[in-house]
Amino acid sequence: MGTNFQYSKTLAMEGSILTILGSVPYVGWVLGIIGVILLLRGMKEFANYYQDNEIYQNSLTGIKYYVVALIALAIAGAGFVVGFVVNNFPTTLTFGIGNAIGLAVGIAFLIVTFVFYVLAASHLRKTFSTLAQKTGEHSFETAGTLLWVGSILTIIGVGVILIFVAWIFGIIGFFTMKAPQQQQPYESQPYGYNPPSAQSTPGSSQAQSYCSNCGAPLKPQSTYCSSCGKKVDT
Repeated sequence: MGTNFQYSKTLAMEGSILTILGSVPYVGWVLGIIGVILLLRGMKEFANYYQDNEIYQNSLTGIKYYVVALIALAIAGAGFVVGFVVNNFPTTLTFGIGNAIGLAVGIAFLIVTFVFYVLAASHLRKTFSTLAQKTGEHSFETAGTLLWVGSILTIIGVGVILIFVAWIFGIIGFFTMKAPQQQQPYESQPYGYNPPSAQSTPGSSQAQSYCSNCGAPLKPQSTYCSSCGKKVDT
Protein backbone atom coordinates (compact mmCIF):
# COMPACT_ATOMS: atom_id res chain seq x y z
CA MET A 1 0.00 0.00 0.00
CA GLY A 2 2.02 2.91 -1.28
CA THR A 3 -0.70 5.50 -0.73
CA ASN A 4 -0.39 7.69 2.35
CA PHE A 5 -3.35 7.01 4.63
CA GLN A 6 -3.23 10.36 6.43
CA TYR A 7 -3.17 12.21 3.11
CA SER A 8 -6.27 10.34 1.92
CA LYS A 9 -8.03 11.00 5.20
CA THR A 10 -7.26 14.74 5.08
CA LEU A 11 -8.48 15.10 1.50
CA ALA A 12 -11.77 13.35 2.21
CA MET A 13 -12.38 15.26 5.44
CA GLU A 14 -11.67 18.67 3.91
CA GLY A 15 -13.76 17.79 0.87
CA SER A 16 -16.72 16.83 3.05
CA ILE A 17 -16.52 20.06 5.03
CA LEU A 18 -16.40 22.20 1.88
CA THR A 19 -19.28 20.21 0.40
CA ILE A 20 -21.45 21.18 3.37
CA LEU A 21 -20.33 24.80 3.02
CA GLY A 22 -21.64 24.68 -0.53
CA SER A 23 -24.98 25.83 0.88
CA VAL A 24 -23.48 29.18 1.95
CA PRO A 25 -24.99 32.06 -0.08
CA TYR A 26 -22.99 33.70 -2.90
CA VAL A 27 -19.66 31.86 -2.48
CA GLY A 28 -21.12 28.49 -1.55
CA TRP A 29 -21.10 27.11 -5.08
CA VAL A 30 -17.35 27.71 -5.34
CA LEU A 31 -16.71 25.97 -2.03
CA GLY A 32 -18.99 23.13 -3.08
CA ILE A 33 -17.11 22.52 -6.33
CA ILE A 34 -13.75 22.53 -4.54
CA GLY A 35 -15.18 20.20 -1.90
CA VAL A 36 -16.42 17.70 -4.47
CA ILE A 37 -13.03 17.66 -6.20
CA LEU A 38 -11.18 17.08 -2.92
CA LEU A 39 -13.68 14.43 -1.86
CA LEU A 40 -13.28 12.51 -5.11
CA ARG A 41 -9.52 12.77 -4.84
CA GLY A 42 -9.68 11.40 -1.32
CA MET A 43 -11.89 8.50 -2.43
CA LYS A 44 -9.41 7.72 -5.20
CA GLU A 45 -6.59 7.59 -2.66
CA PHE A 46 -8.63 5.36 -0.35
CA ALA A 47 -9.40 3.06 -3.28
CA ASN A 48 -5.67 2.70 -3.91
CA TYR A 49 -4.89 2.26 -0.22
CA TYR A 50 -7.46 -0.47 0.37
CA GLN A 51 -7.04 -1.98 -3.10
CA ASP A 52 -10.79 -1.62 -3.72
CA ASN A 53 -11.69 0.47 -6.75
CA GLU A 54 -15.41 0.29 -5.90
CA ILE A 55 -14.83 3.03 -3.32
CA TYR A 56 -13.88 5.49 -6.04
CA GLN A 57 -16.23 4.23 -8.74
CA ASN A 58 -19.33 4.49 -6.53
CA SER A 59 -18.29 7.98 -5.45
CA LEU A 60 -17.70 9.11 -9.01
CA THR A 61 -21.00 7.66 -10.22
CA GLY A 62 -22.83 9.30 -7.34
CA ILE A 63 -21.33 12.70 -8.16
CA LYS A 64 -22.26 12.29 -11.83
CA TYR A 65 -25.86 11.56 -10.86
CA TYR A 66 -25.87 14.63 -8.61
CA VAL A 67 -24.74 16.75 -11.57
CA VAL A 68 -27.55 15.33 -13.72
CA ALA A 69 -30.02 16.03 -10.91
CA LEU A 70 -28.85 19.66 -10.65
CA ILE A 71 -29.16 20.15 -14.41
CA ALA A 72 -32.65 18.66 -14.35
CA LEU A 73 -33.57 20.91 -11.43
CA ALA A 74 -32.37 23.97 -13.35
CA ILE A 75 -34.46 22.98 -16.38
CA ALA A 76 -37.47 22.41 -14.14
CA GLY A 77 -37.03 25.84 -12.62
CA ALA A 78 -36.69 27.40 -16.07
CA GLY A 79 -39.88 25.66 -17.15
CA PHE A 80 -41.84 27.09 -14.24
CA VAL A 81 -40.36 30.56 -14.81
CA VAL A 82 -41.22 30.51 -18.51
CA GLY A 83 -44.74 29.38 -17.70
CA PHE A 84 -45.13 32.19 -15.20
CA VAL A 85 -43.79 34.85 -17.61
CA VAL A 86 -46.00 33.64 -20.46
CA ASN A 87 -48.97 33.93 -18.12
CA ASN A 88 -48.53 37.69 -18.18
CA PHE A 89 -49.30 37.90 -21.89
CA PRO A 90 -52.73 39.38 -22.57
CA THR A 91 -54.22 36.71 -24.83
CA THR A 92 -56.16 33.91 -23.25
CA LEU A 93 -54.82 31.35 -25.75
CA THR A 94 -51.22 32.18 -24.93
CA PHE A 95 -52.04 32.09 -21.24
CA GLY A 96 -53.37 28.54 -21.38
CA ILE A 97 -50.65 27.08 -23.61
CA GLY A 98 -47.81 28.75 -21.71
CA ASN A 99 -49.14 27.58 -18.39
CA ALA A 100 -49.53 24.00 -19.60
CA ILE A 101 -46.07 23.82 -21.18
CA GLY A 102 -44.31 25.43 -18.22
CA LEU A 103 -46.10 23.22 -15.71
CA ALA A 104 -45.46 20.05 -17.73
CA VAL A 105 -41.76 20.78 -18.16
CA GLY A 106 -41.38 21.74 -14.52
CA ILE A 107 -43.08 18.62 -13.16
CA ALA A 108 -41.32 16.28 -15.60
CA PHE A 109 -37.85 17.51 -14.74
CA LEU A 110 -38.63 17.63 -11.04
CA ILE A 111 -39.33 13.90 -11.27
CA VAL A 112 -36.05 13.40 -13.15
CA THR A 113 -34.28 15.40 -10.46
CA PHE A 114 -35.73 13.24 -7.71
CA VAL A 115 -34.83 9.96 -9.45
CA PHE A 116 -31.22 10.91 -10.09
CA TYR A 117 -30.87 12.37 -6.62
CA VAL A 118 -31.90 9.06 -5.07
CA LEU A 119 -29.56 7.17 -7.42
CA ALA A 120 -26.69 9.45 -6.43
CA ALA A 121 -27.37 8.92 -2.73
CA SER A 122 -27.53 5.15 -3.27
CA HIS A 123 -24.04 5.06 -4.78
CA LEU A 124 -22.58 7.28 -2.07
CA ARG A 125 -24.22 5.01 0.49
CA LYS A 126 -22.29 2.08 -1.01
CA THR A 127 -19.08 4.07 -0.67
CA PHE A 128 -19.75 4.85 2.99
CA SER A 129 -20.71 1.22 3.68
CA THR A 130 -17.44 0.01 2.17
CA LEU A 131 -15.46 2.49 4.25
CA ALA A 132 -17.34 1.33 7.35
CA GLN A 133 -16.31 -2.26 6.63
CA LYS A 134 -12.70 -1.33 5.93
CA THR A 135 -12.22 0.98 8.91
CA GLY A 136 -14.73 -0.26 11.48
CA GLU A 137 -16.16 3.27 11.84
CA HIS A 138 -19.93 3.02 12.35
CA SER A 139 -20.28 6.73 11.58
CA PHE A 140 -19.86 5.92 7.89
CA GLU A 141 -22.71 3.42 7.98
CA THR A 142 -24.93 6.00 9.70
CA ALA A 143 -23.93 8.65 7.16
CA GLY A 144 -24.81 6.41 4.23
CA THR A 145 -28.19 5.47 5.66
CA LEU A 146 -29.16 9.05 6.50
CA LEU A 147 -28.01 10.24 3.08
CA TRP A 148 -30.18 7.68 1.31
CA VAL A 149 -33.26 8.21 3.49
CA GLY A 150 -32.80 11.97 3.25
CA SER A 151 -32.75 11.84 -0.55
CA ILE A 152 -36.14 10.11 -0.52
CA LEU A 153 -37.62 12.53 2.01
CA THR A 154 -36.55 15.61 0.06
CA ILE A 155 -40.04 15.63 -1.45
CA ILE A 156 -41.40 16.74 1.92
CA GLY A 157 -38.47 18.94 2.91
CA VAL A 158 -37.32 16.90 5.93
CA GLY A 159 -34.73 15.14 3.79
CA VAL A 160 -32.58 18.26 3.53
CA ILE A 161 -31.98 18.17 7.28
CA LEU A 162 -31.15 14.46 7.20
CA ILE A 163 -28.68 14.99 4.36
CA PHE A 164 -26.94 17.73 6.33
CA VAL A 165 -26.72 15.45 9.39
CA ALA A 166 -25.45 12.62 7.16
CA TRP A 167 -22.47 14.69 6.04
CA ILE A 168 -21.76 15.60 9.66
CA PHE A 169 -21.49 11.88 10.44
CA GLY A 170 -19.29 11.46 7.36
CA ILE A 171 -16.91 14.15 8.61
CA ILE A 172 -16.81 12.48 12.04
CA GLY A 173 -15.98 9.18 10.38
CA PHE A 174 -13.12 10.67 8.38
CA PHE A 175 -11.80 12.47 11.45
CA THR A 176 -11.82 9.42 13.75
CA MET A 177 -10.82 6.69 11.29
CA LYS A 178 -7.50 4.99 11.94
CA ALA A 179 -5.11 3.13 9.70
CA PRO A 180 -5.24 -0.67 10.02
CA GLN A 181 -2.53 -2.08 12.23
CA GLN A 182 0.16 -4.03 10.41
CA GLN A 183 0.33 -7.44 12.06
CA GLN A 184 2.72 -10.26 11.35
CA PRO A 185 0.77 -13.37 10.35
CA TYR A 186 1.14 -16.38 12.60
CA GLU A 187 2.72 -19.28 10.74
CA SER A 188 1.84 -22.66 12.22
CA GLN A 189 4.15 -25.63 11.74
CA PRO A 190 2.94 -28.63 9.71
CA TYR A 191 1.33 -31.45 11.61
CA GLY A 192 3.87 -33.93 12.95
CA TYR A 193 6.75 -31.49 12.56
CA ASN A 194 9.47 -31.86 15.20
CA PRO A 195 12.09 -29.15 15.52
CA PRO A 196 15.67 -30.38 15.12
CA SER A 197 17.46 -31.04 18.38
CA ALA A 198 20.97 -29.98 19.17
CA GLN A 199 23.51 -32.46 17.94
CA SER A 200 25.73 -34.02 20.56
CA THR A 201 29.47 -33.86 20.12
CA PRO A 202 31.34 -37.09 19.46
CA GLY A 203 32.19 -38.91 22.62
CA SER A 204 29.91 -36.82 24.83
CA SER A 205 27.62 -39.81 25.37
CA GLN A 206 30.50 -42.11 26.41
CA ALA A 207 31.19 -42.70 30.14
CA GLN A 208 34.47 -41.38 31.57
CA SER A 209 37.09 -44.13 32.24
CA TYR A 210 39.77 -44.09 34.95
CA CYS A 211 43.11 -45.83 35.36
CA SER A 212 42.89 -48.88 37.63
CA ASN A 213 46.43 -48.29 38.86
CA CYS A 214 46.59 -44.56 39.72
CA GLY A 215 42.96 -43.47 39.31
CA ALA A 216 43.74 -40.77 36.75
CA PRO A 217 41.11 -40.07 34.06
CA LEU A 218 41.83 -41.81 30.78
CA LYS A 219 41.46 -40.45 27.29
CA PRO A 220 38.94 -42.23 25.08
CA GLN A 221 40.28 -45.44 23.50
CA SER A 222 43.70 -45.04 25.17
CA THR A 223 45.85 -48.14 25.83
CA TYR A 224 48.30 -46.65 28.37
CA CYS A 225 47.69 -44.20 31.20
CA SER A 226 49.21 -40.79 30.51
CA SER A 227 49.89 -40.30 34.24
CA CYS A 228 51.54 -43.52 35.41
CA GLY A 229 52.45 -44.98 32.02
CA LYS A 230 51.06 -48.40 32.85
CA LYS A 231 48.89 -50.42 30.50
CA VAL A 232 45.21 -49.96 31.01
CA ASP A 233 43.13 -53.01 31.77
CA THR A 234 40.33 -53.39 29.22
